[in-house]
Amino acid sequence: MARVVVDVMLKPEILDPQGQAVQRALPRLGFAGIADVRQGKRFELELEGPVDDAALARIREAAETFLANTVIEDFVVRVEEEAK
Repeated sequence: MARVVVDVMLKPEILDPQGQAVQRALPRLGFAGIADVRQGKRFELELEGPVDDAALARIREAAETFLANTVIEDFVVRVEEEAK
């Protein structure tokens, strides 16, 4: 089985209140020196067949229409090593 990962992040111009809350909390918890935090989503899709151009096109379509809100989010599709 092959694994394809879709990372979804808010576009840079969109405010990220969850990331800001984490960024403000880190120094209070002893984690100083972190200038910014952006929170996102990660989807791991395990494919039954090979990861070919057609499979990647279908995953990009799923990401664009279902996994990400492309008005406010960007996404990246990448192939990971074979899942065990």
